[in-house]
Amino acid sequence: MRKSITLLAMALPLMASQFAVADESPALRAKLEQVATLKANFSQVVTDINNKQIQKGNGVFALAYPNQFYWHLTEPDESLIVADGTDVWIYNPFAEQVSVMDLNQAITASPIALLVHRDEATWAQYSVSLKGECFDIKPKSVDAGVESVKVCFKDKTLTQMVLEDQQGNVSSFELSDQTPITDAEKSLFKFTLPDDVDIDDQRLNAVN
Repeated sequence: MRKSITLLAMALPLMASQFAVADESPALRAKLEQVATLKANFSQVVTDINNKQIQKGNGVFALAYPNQFYWHLTEPDESLIVADGTDVWIYNPFAEQVSVMDLNQAITASPIALLVHRDEATWAQYSVSLKGECFDIKPKSVDAGVESVKVCFKDKTLTQMVLEDQQGNVSSFELSDQTPITDAEKSLFKFTLPDDVDIDDQRLNAVN
């Protein structure tokens, strides 16, 4: 369970000091609007607070407006995250467990969900600064699940996402082989519940 939520924080990016003079969130949102849909391969490197590599991995990432994304880590250990527009599903095949949460809960756990979110109130919870072609995003609340996130572009292409958690671990994701989502690939954003798995329903309106 903890590994699944950690993956969400690592999968799912966006930073600058909360005392930054200029808020670049409108510029970032304008940039994101140019990426209506996206599917790409990613390579992941995770380093600890001492800059020691602790994990490498590969997978597939996709997004589509509004509020849909897909994150499939294929190695070293498989995990799947699917945002279907309303809920976010986190599947850990090894643990045979599925967690589900509201989209806004997922944004709190990982600002990567901002990539497909346009709600004004949600964006107001983050400070955004621009450094070159990279946007640094920092939660204004100290209770957020991440310390900072960075997203980088080359022209209109999203090329890199970097996330630092509150323990000092840094997860860097390099994107490659990007294409728009085809009609056939829209099924990526529909999660099919596997048989014989435990379900941890964390949605705010869930009935216990």
